[in-house]
Amino acid sequence: MAKYLLLKHYRGAPAAVNDVPMDRWTHEEISAHVKYMNDFADRLKETGEFVDAQALAPEGTFVRYDGEGRPPVTDGPFAETKDLIAGWMLIDVDSYERAVDLAGELSAAPGAKGEPIHEWLELRPFLTEPSTVTE
Repeated sequence: MAKYLLLKHYRGAPAAVNDVPMDRWTHEEISAHVKYMNDFADRLKETGEFVDAQALAPEGTFVRYDGEGRPPVTDGPFAETKDLIAGWMLIDVDSYERAVDLAGELSAAPGAKGEPIHEWLELRPFLTEPSTVTE
């Protein structure tokens, strides 16, 4: 099994086909989207491929150590993930191909007017130890 992170972006990815920002969706459209995401996760729980998922609040702060006895530094001159990452789902699947298939299916979550978003999801494998071969 291999773990992959599916990242949903606010910005930074290519525009979705149904590119209407969520803050312009109706309550019913948001409910349908959340239901699709929850149903998708429930299906993956049944197959043992679901690990975890979370939506992220828009608030956030970068924090950096600034030296002994000094307070941490917050924020800076860079793009902030709170502006970019909307949420994530962690899956544990048998192959890269399965991860791609699931990301494609999740991309079809409904958005404005109940139409599939066809959003781009970032698929990232977890870093693992390189395999060692001994002969």
